[in-house]
Amino acid sequence: MAVGVAIKSDGKQYNGRITRFVLLSCMIAASGDSFSATMSEFQVLFAVFSRWSEFYGPVLDEILLRGLQEDEREQRRKQLLQIRQPAADMLHLLTLHRLISSFFASIVTRNYGRKPSIIIGGLAYMVGAAIGGSAYNIYVLILGRVLLGVGLGFTNQSVPLYLSEMAPSKYRGAFNVAFQICIGIGQNSATLINYGTVRIKGGWGWRISIAMAGVPAAFLALGALFLPETPNSLIQHTNDQEKAKKMLQKIRGTDDVQAELDDLIQASHASKAIKHPFRNLMQRKYRPQLVMAIAMPFFQQITGINAISFYTPLLFLTIGSGENASLLSATVIGLIGSIFVLITLVLVDKVGRRPLFHIGGLQMLISQLLVGGLMAAKLGDHGTMDKGYALGVLILICIYISGFGLSWGPLGWVVTSEIFPLEVRSAAQSITVAVNLSMTFIIAQLFLAMLCHLRSGIFFFFAAWVVVMSIFVYFLLPETKNIPIEQMEKIWGEHFFWKRFVDGSERDHEEGGKIEAA
Repeated sequence: MAVGVAIKSDGKQYNGRITRFVLLSCMIAASGDSFSATMSEFQVLFAVFSRWSEFYGPVLDEILLRGLQEDEREQRRKQLLQIRQPAADMLHLLTLHRLISSFFASIVTRNYGRKPSIIIGGLAYMVGAAIGGSAYNIYVLILGRVLLGVGLGFTNQSVPLYLSEMAPSKYRGAFNVAFQICIGIGQNSATLINYGTVRIKGGWGWRISIAMAGVPAAFLALGALFLPETPNSLIQHTNDQEKAKKMLQKIRGTDDVQAELDDLIQASHASKAIKHPFRNLMQRKYRPQLVMAIAMPFFQQITGINAISFYTPLLFLTIGSGENASLLSATVIGLIGSIFVLITLVLVDKVGRRPLFHIGGLQMLISQLLVGGLMAAKLGDHGTMDKGYALGVLILICIYISGFGLSWGPLGWVVTSEIFPLEVRSAAQSITVAVNLSMTFIIAQLFLAMLCHLRSGIFFFFAAWVVVMSIFVYFLLPETKNIPIEQMEKIWGEHFFWKRFVDGSERDHEEGGKIEAA
């Protein structure tokens, strides 16, 4: 551990345990949102191409060229763009509305609470899936995608905050990792559903695929109606301390909650003094949180996980595997990712966030370097690879996925959901979601072109970024394990680098008062 980087808690811990009430509430919030989000993203592609070969055939031609002359290659590029454009437009639309709606969700979450944002997101999911599944033309399908984008934006912004505020501090990491587990289940479910409905004759299997996303959406929308509001939000919006205390006692399973209640009241007072959270987030004393709100989702996506996961069947087709084998490989990789996220759930509150970042980062780095080297050395002139080496690539990608499941996959969301003070929490979380979506969009646009030009070098590109983000975590990210969420600001004041920003908080408070007065 680097000197001055590992920050220890002052020993303050709130009373309480994991109760069935808080467990059920968080399960409803996490599972419904994650299932719907991943299923809707995967199934929008299936709605546009009803068969894998219609998409991947031209893509492989572009990558491998297969000895075509220049005029033939140019014609193939045009065909590729024509086939990719409908899916690209739909994905752009979904990402755009997720990004925009996350900022509106910040306003709702801050002014009305976490629960209303979750309900709005769930209803938008449900209606969007129903409209998409019954669409009779492209415009109705687009309307469904818009509503799904709104649902994703609202729930991605509010659900992580809800989980962090409801969970006991000793188990906060595990509660947030459960969110990622549900995402993995949603991905695997979508893959299996698409794999089954693609065989339905008559060309209407895609309707079942999209409509199925409405099942977990309905679970979220209806379940959210019965969710309790977080004690943090109750104090912030109702100022009913007695009601907040009773909720704390119920979710913590103990009557001795006064210490935690006092910290929530203090945080609420600070929050109510802030009228423009986005503007105040730019103040010097919030510099550590602002940097993390941008850097963590940026690094999470620049690992290349979305590109590699989405194009895994393409990668294995590229090295000569058959179409069914490629789909099977993608399914196996998805299951392995889910298993290692489950391992993270067990370890995150025992060993901490930073060790898991380092272990997972090392796994990703080594596996990407080996995959890049293996493909550079063994991928033949015709773009094929012996089955033995192809199996080696599959194993190495599984190691990469397991490393991501141990580290940046779940922990990228865990850290950003727990480090923001109440007064800027909604605004900062919106920035996190916006950066995540923006990077998802950019990498999705660039990956195919990079794969065409760099081929095996694409793995070295992502490996270099893994080195950068591992250094960032080692020096700049303090440990947050077991630290109460409303006491989190102390870790920055004790950090060798960030304390220079936090130490000037008094001056910033005066400047902030002048800003608000203006």
